[in-house]
Amino acid sequence: MSAKPETVSAAAPAADQVTIVVDGKKIQVRKGAMLIQATDAAGVYIPRFCYHKKLSIAASCRMCLVEVEKAPKPMPACATPVADGMIVRTRSDKARAAQQGVMEFLLINHPLDCPVCDQGGECQLQDLALGYGKDVARFTEPKRAVVDKDIGPLIATEMTRCIHCTRCVRFGKEIAGVMEFGGLGRGDRTEIRTFLDGSVNSELSGNVIDLCPVGALTSKPYRYSARPWELRGRASVAPHDCVGSNLTVQTRNGRVLRVLPRENEAVNECWLSDRDRFSYEALNSEERLRAPMIRVNGMWEETDWNTAIEFTAQGLKQALKTHGPDGVGALAAPGATLEEFYLLQKLVRALGSGNVDHRLRQSDFSDDAAMPPFPWLGQALADLEQLAAVLLVGADPRREAPLLNLRLRKAALRGACVMAVNAVDYDFNYKIAHKTVTDPLKLLERLAGVAKALGALKGAELPAPFTAQYRDVAPTETDQAMARALAERRPAAVLLGALATSHPLSASVRALAQLVAETAGARFGFIPEADSAAGWLAGCVPHRGPAGKPAAPAGRNAAAMLREPRQAYLLLGVEPELDGISGARALAAMQAAQFVAMLTTFKPSPFRTRAVEYADVLLPLAPFTETAGTFVNAEGRRQEFNGAVAPLGQARPGWKILRVLGNLLGLSGFEQADIEDVRREIDTGAVAPTARLGAWQLSAVPPAGLAAPSGQVLRIAEVPMYAVDAITRRAASLQKTAANPEPAACLNAAQAERLKLKDGDGVLVRMIEGDARLKVVVDARVPDGCVLIPAGCPETATLGGHGPATIVGEGA
Repeated sequence: MSAKPETVSAAAPAADQVTIVVDGKKIQVRKGAMLIQATDAAGVYIPRFCYHKKLSIAASCRMCLVEVEKAPKPMPACATPVADGMIVRTRSDKARAAQQGVMEFLLINHPLDCPVCDQGGECQLQDLALGYGKDVARFTEPKRAVVDKDIGPLIATEMTRCIHCTRCVRFGKEIAGVMEFGGLGRGDRTEIRTFLDGSVNSELSGNVIDLCPVGALTSKPYRYSARPWELRGRASVAPHDCVGSNLTVQTRNGRVLRVLPRENEAVNECWLSDRDRFSYEALNSEERLRAPMIRVNGMWEETDWNTAIEFTAQGLKQALKTHGPDGVGALAAPGATLEEFYLLQKLVRALGSGNVDHRLRQSDFSDDAAMPPFPWLGQALADLEQLAAVLLVGADPRREAPLLNLRLRKAALRGACVMAVNAVDYDFNYKIAHKTVTDPLKLLERLAGVAKALGALKGAELPAPFTAQYRDVAPTETDQAMARALAERRPAAVLLGALATSHPLSASVRALAQLVAETAGARFGFIPEADSAAGWLAGCVPHRGPAGKPAAPAGRNAAAMLREPRQAYLLLGVEPELDGISGARALAAMQAAQFVAMLTTFKPSPFRTRAVEYADVLLPLAPFTETAGTFVNAEGRRQEFNGAVAPLGQARPGWKILRVLGNLLGLSGFEQADIEDVRREIDTGAVAPTARLGAWQLSAVPPAGLAAPSGQVLRIAEVPMYAVDAITRRAASLQKTAANPEPAACLNAAQAERLKLKDGDGVLVRMIEGDARLKVVVDARVPDGCVLIPAGCPETATLGGHGPATIVGEGA
């Protein structure tokens, strides 16, 4: 008599469950689940290659064949729905014979590359061949071979190893939204390749490396660097956008050699953007600053830490003595940690100054008093998938936060109405139901049009200041369609992106967007920069202290500190010309200062910035892989991490540098012995997340000089995806991608024709702050009367931010 089957439950409501028996175990599982999902939940392993929990069912590899009682032949577990009373055997002779037969077929054309294959040691084919393969091959015919193509600087191909599982194809189509791989040819001539032999350009392309179960697609920057068993993995958090993707940083001999995703369903699921995956190359760059340096008589000299930190303290003391506390200003990069933000603002305020900020790409601060405690997304990241309507304002989430964009894509695929009001016609990877593309100044009118249409639909009384200022604005058909979608669909949200934040009238953009959200009954939120949420919570803004408490003393914001130069600057991870809204203004402020101290991970290069001319001391700053810290993402999630490797050379964690500097300046409260002491001191736990603005006001008219006079165009300053911070700007492979083209002056065809220019022409772009020589690119995404010129690039650092520009052909 057989033993009574053991019962295992894969949690689901009783009414939605069926009972099956797998290898003698009773399993309760939800109706409609595939057999492989049921066995995975119950801890019963079935071999597979093509199946992946995030992808559609292909059943192309057949490795998961199992015996199902009363079925005439073995069944693929990934494509067989469970049925009540089903009896399954995964290790029977019939199942094992089927699995071994499939393995033999898969190995027919597979090359014996294991000794040189980067996948060796973490290869599914290698593992399953050991368990299900034969010692000696019976195949005597010639093996098939595939000629490899160069598909870009990030992914190396060895397609002779490909087993046609189609994971990469399905990922592009279903997840990334860009079908870059496909199966071309027929029969034994079938190849998985890019269409027209092009490169792979998706911002998520590196995920196919993780998905590939063999060594067909591997990381090109990591190639031939190490074996998996030589690597040590440490958990970390990505610093480049507001998602805070979870990472595993893999190291050997004190060097970061690879970065992989660490699964967290609430944050990044199991995916990683290319920016987070490949930016680590910069950490091993020759540009790393390995020792403190000071400038003596115009010449740079390496020195020891005691000399450098004392030199820094003396420079700040001299500025305080000569010009008082208001003569000192501090700027932090948005990618700094919570602890670094906190100690920086504490140091500056202890000196009697309130001049501290991290909002380097913002120019309008008139609504500072009304801002929420931190720029909150307005919901959890996972909740974005459930939205039925969303209005994106000045946002390109695909490049600002690629994994946040994946959530919006899921919502769109579920039928959500995604809409956009933008100054650039971005190429979204999902359907945009309604969109308005207009110049930055008219963007305000279109938001006002949507608000008016909502007021009419809802019968709502709109605020008097709004009604008075926008009395002449009539809603367009698109405005009305957007209003209907926001009013009728639930849940709905209005989200502000990078161009909304850097807009010259960003306070009005925020006010109008919130008015739209409140009138519609929708959520309101921000897609902030990097760790900007932590900057706010730590008090690294001039008007508020930690946890949003009123600051004492209040000081100048980033734009004011650069518009009216301070006598001394303390820069935390900042490259002013590249990280500021106006590179030319930032450079002028640094050159006018008497003392500039830079806490920096990299040596200033004359090809990138002019810091070698204006800085007085360089203190080597440990990047996120070499320090402990906390990042706070857009949903307010605090994520702590530790360093993966020891700091390079004499680099030190930012919080330690600031603590010692505080001691040398004779300030109290800088006795923290370790990172935990700093964390205990930071009080942010009582802050309730909200994105709602307090009492707000609209700018009456555009600032003087903002609108483009006749004969000029309005410059739109957009930061490219791989120029957002000092690390990504030095990641060699990312800089070679098609997503990082040479900076150019982008005009639409009609505007180029009016200026008597054509694609490829050289032009001189003149702005009030400075000029730059660029090539013309005819780009249909740019609205009339505008020119799109990237910021964050050395080639455009001599220009201002958003504003009027004159474009002169080189032959003129």
